[in-house]
Amino acid sequence: MSRGTGAGYDRHITIFSPEGRLYQVEYAFKAVKASGITSIGVRGKDSVCVVTQKKVPDKLLDQTSVTHLFPITKYLGLLATGMTADARSLVQQARNEAAEFRFKWGYEMPVDVLAKWIADKSQIYTQHAYMRPLGVVAMVLGIDEEKGPQLFKCDPAGHFFGHKATSAGLKEQEAINFLEKKMKNDPAFSYEETVQARI
Repeated sequence: MSRGTGAGYDRHITIFSPEGRLYQVEYAFKAVKASGITSIGVRGKDSVCVVTQKKVPDKLLDQTSVTHLFPITKYLGLLATGMTADARSLVQQARNEAAEFRFKWGYEMPVDVLAKWIADKSQIYTQHAYMRPLGVVAMVLGIDEEKGPQLFKCDPAGHFFGHKATSAGLKEQEAINFLEKKMKNDPAFSYEETVQARI
């Protein structure tokens, strides 16, 4: 998009263009793709697996310090695709929220509740001029006591959906096409099939 196309609508996050678009939110989605990695998540009958690329930007960096997969609690995890600094900020906030939930209610935060909280937080960032959307797509995963394996995807616009399989990042569409073909005949994978599908 050229500078003239936005006609000033891309300067502030809270201003809609005449086409009904929020350019700053679209830029956040572009930042996720610009990270250059692709992440995949697959939910099976008794498990949920995620995989992502690990790109170390500098040879002098310690490879063990570069990660996109974060534990939130003992039972919840988050796979972040996009800007690493935004991901770490989101993870820290999610950990605090999960700890407060456990302290207040006496049981672990369900996967869908955490996904909804992340989506709500992301949506708030699209409302205020003094904030910017996070350039990160979060896959929230875990095993729920009542619902079993859960996989949710939260994006910078504040959408969140439960998925059997999903992808985020640079080659998102190609990965989704592959997963759709793989899961067409048997949408409920066993543990071994789940691991093989994501690899």
